[in-house]
Amino acid sequence: MRARLLITLILAVPSHVSAQHEGHGHEATDVTSSGEVGGEARRPAGALGLPMSRVGSGTAWLPDEAPMRAFHLRSGDWDLMLHGSVFVGYDYQASDAGDDQLVSQNWLMGMAGRRLAGGYFRARAMLSLEPLTVGKRGYPLLLQSGEQVDGTPLVDRQHAHDLIMEAAAMYERDLTDRLAFQVYAALSGEPALGPVGFPHRPSAMADPLAPLGHHWQDSTHITFGVLTAGVFTRTVKLEGSWFNGHEPDDERYDLDLRTLDSGSVRLTVNPNARWSLQASGGYLASPEELEPDVSLIRTTASASHARRFGRRAWTSTLAWGRNTPSSGPATDAVLAESVIDLDHLGATFARAEYVAKAGHDLALGPAQEAETFRVAMLSVGHTHPVLREGGLETSLGLRGSVGALDADLESRYGTRFPLGVMAYVQLQPQTMQHRAPKPTNSQKHAEDWKRPSTRAPLAS
Repeated sequence: MRARLLITLILAVPSHVSAQHEGHGHEATDVTSSGEVGGEARRPAGALGLPMSRVGSGTAWLPDEAPMRAFHLRSGDWDLMLHGSVFVGYDYQASDAGDDQLVSQNWLMGMAGRRLAGGYFRARAMLSLEPLTVGKRGYPLLLQSGEQVDGTPLVDRQHAHDLIMEAAAMYERDLTDRLAFQVYAALSGEPALGPVGFPHRPSAMADPLAPLGHHWQDSTHITFGVLTAGVFTRTVKLEGSWFNGHEPDDERYDLDLRTLDSGSVRLTVNPNARWSLQASGGYLASPEELEPDVSLIRTTASASHARRFGRRAWTSTLAWGRNTPSSGPATDAVLAESVIDLDHLGATFARAEYVAKAGHDLALGPAQEAETFRVAMLSVGHTHPVLREGGLETSLGLRGSVGALDADLESRYGTRFPLGVMAYVQLQPQTMQHRAPKPTNSQKHAEDWKRPSTRAPLAS
């Protein structure tokens, strides 16, 4: 019921606009003066003629062949985009530490962009109703940790996203025919640290639950105060950020702006249209509210792969993150996730994780807070489309998971192999069909995208 408002907002988009990208930051404009190529609205190239499909959350890159979901509308010189995803379902996490809850994980993002001063300007705003539809204590997720509520650490639960997930502006421009620069400023946004945030990774879009290694790999995807600058070629990007290292507090409706006290650097390489590789490192000053005197060094590396087969796609991500705090043991998290989307046959996904968590991450008390405990989780699921109408796709999904714990944690959970299941409905824009590039003299690497088909509703 609480998700109805967000669903209404998405449904309010005119049904005749063309559906496009699945990720976090894929704006569009025309690459020709007419804006038409063979009767179809044409996708733009960004600086250096790079396709906008490469842009992920914040300033992170995706593979060029990453599947795309969004709505696109042209208004004068402005390109307007709307992205979104809504999950509504029943989450049941078994074991002695488990819980169950009817929840909705969701986000809605609007973007506007135009040519400006020889380059391209974009503004983005992203909202989530999770403070209402998930609640202050978050949703049940066994072995998860990170952030706090009312002075108590959240354990075996995933926190809700803030109402304002992003409020940012970006500008990029060619310096030469082989080199360009980019600047990004955000009241709420993402610094150059880690892979594309999990809500916006194509390999994670069908999975309603957050990774267990979120706070080792991409937890800075909502940071209140970010400045980023970078230079890039068509295959390599080097960027650095100055940002607020504090994680959001448990008041989800405000902007937690503080002094910019942290920094990061990221190197990304896209060797071809199917791969994106990144390595990054950052210093976070006092990220945890319950441990204000503890800072940490975060190091990450990831590889993302995407392969398109018409309206079908196979996308995968392998990611590693390491937190080295100023007090306590260094710990690592490794993730491998993949999804095969067979269009009308639905999307099948899997995620495997290994995380070494300190005792204080699991709130085990002073006697064990310096110890390290190994946990792992395997999750599989499937979403099946049941209705496609007006550029929107409604799917039914089922997700199951099994964990594996250190023997020392068995007394807490009552088992070494806790189980979880979630049945849900997902609402999102349809996937665009990729067409071969048609380069122009000024934009040699521009890409075309077809309007999605308006076929009859699918049988479940």
